[in-house]
Amino acid sequence: MKPVRLPAAATLALPRWALFGLGLLYILPGLIGRDIWKDDAGSFGIMWTMANGGVNDWLYPNIAGLASADEGPLAFWLGAVFIKLFGWALGDQLAARLSTIAIFVLGTLSVWYTAFHLGRRPEAQPLRLAFGGQPEPDDYGRTLADTAVLIYLGCLGLLLHSHVTLAATLQGGLLAYFLYRSVRYIELQSVRNAALIGLSLGALTLTRGWVVPAGLTLALYLCTRYLRMPRVPVLRDIGVALLVAGALALLWIVPAALVQPYGQSPVAAWQAWNMDQVGIPTMASLGQLLRTALWYFWPAWPFAGWAIYAWRRQSKLLHIVVPLFFVAVLTVLVLFHPTPANTDLIKLLPPLAIMAAFGLPTMKRGAINAIDWFSVMVLTTLAAVVWLFYIAKLTGWPAQLSKNVLKQVPGHTPEFLLLPFAVAAAATVGWFFLVHWRVSRQPSVLWRAVVLSAGGLILLWVLLMTLFIPELNYGKSYRSVAAQIVERLPPQAGCIETNAGPAQRASFAYFGKLRFAGMEGGKCDYLLLQDSIKLRDSHELNRYYRSKQWQLLWEGRRPSDRSERFRLYRRAD
Repeated sequence: MKPVRLPAAATLALPRWALFGLGLLYILPGLIGRDIWKDDAGSFGIMWTMANGGVNDWLYPNIAGLASADEGPLAFWLGAVFIKLFGWALGDQLAARLSTIAIFVLGTLSVWYTAFHLGRRPEAQPLRLAFGGQPEPDDYGRTLADTAVLIYLGCLGLLLHSHVTLAATLQGGLLAYFLYRSVRYIELQSVRNAALIGLSLGALTLTRGWVVPAGLTLALYLCTRYLRMPRVPVLRDIGVALLVAGALALLWIVPAALVQPYGQSPVAAWQAWNMDQVGIPTMASLGQLLRTALWYFWPAWPFAGWAIYAWRRQSKLLHIVVPLFFVAVLTVLVLFHPTPANTDLIKLLPPLAIMAAFGLPTMKRGAINAIDWFSVMVLTTLAAVVWLFYIAKLTGWPAQLSKNVLKQVPGHTPEFLLLPFAVAAAATVGWFFLVHWRVSRQPSVLWRAVVLSAGGLILLWVLLMTLFIPELNYGKSYRSVAAQIVERLPPQAGCIETNAGPAQRASFAYFGKLRFAGMEGGKCDYLLLQDSIKLRDSHELNRYYRSKQWQLLWEGRRPSDRSERFRLYRRAD
């Protein structure tokens, strides 16, 4: 017996304007008004170098002369195209972030349409009621799709990485599209969908290598075998998909290998990075995954786990089998990664959110109400704490809270900004209206259980990205350090040698227009050294260069960074 029993009244779709408004509130804060932070400065640096460089820079991704071809070029091509098209009007920073909006739209729409097509299938429908009144398949599918999107937006992991210009962000969006195309292929078994699957596989290969596309291909094949689809047509269509994927990947690999930009090919470095993505799993990596997954996939993982349990008596259910196979294979890839980062988990979010949407209709009303009240209490409390810290930083009261805020940004003077305050106040008022609607009307719609958790998370993000954006920019940007370096350099200074990392190099090149030594090498008259204040003054200099050749011009750091240090030298001769 199916575990879902719902009346048609529970499947009213979320108003389109509300869904669109939530999406805007989700993605725009953190893109507008934000400086280039250390978190995504390296990726932006590649985009900016491409947009302001030549063919060699498009074939060999680099950050102002620092080779960075490990992951692949597609995400950076996308950002560079937006800089080329809109940089003159919006500025290079905001223009590059338009690619982030495009990726967010791709991922969200893919999640919505995947859940919609799975939700209107016969095996996913609720039990027919004795006197009628059950929802129509399209209405039920639409409601599940809205629910999947709300769960997707409510995941903490997506919030952390959907506002930065990283290749992993594009990988998450493309994986959601691959999942959608896989569902359509299993439903229709058409060569067209196989070709579109190949298109997504090729794009994933150019984004972050071939390891994940290989795993996804395996997951799709295992799905078809479990569902007992005809073997020969499936192998033919997977062959078509792999041909399309290979052809797309070769559009970069062949020119890069033939042209040899800067006298070397990026393909070898890219291939070596791919080989390093697979290793032997350890208990440490398993423990790290479990600790991170608890908060990273919240609130998707409890609903997804319940969906597996609730539908366990049914067999060959597409809405459980497909997401579950993809989650299983992707989890294995993460476990076999020698040094998995949080960004490696973003690709698990789309299948988890979709599976979670099918767990929600099977939950008891009491459990749903408990989730609602938990969301209201916790998220409202956190929002009140953010407002209290904001008042403290401006007024000095409460004194301890003010001290805690200001010690994170020494030297910074807080100021009142009307527009961010107005946006934060409007978002807070909207939150109380949402809570009042939920409490007073007691709606029976399916998505009521997740609209508060998604809305509350968006509220917290809006508050942080408006009320505290000056402090975040002050603490996480290298703009002030770049200005100090420019001040100490002569107007016609030549190139600069440096050991600075990708984020620092990109920030200094963009903010200070510093010209670093290129990939061709060459002798420079200036040296920018990055090290730690915990080291001896000459330790890093002696490690790479002979200290007697250089004369110190400047030393500085970000006020909020207690260990990082930069020193500018000029050749003594």
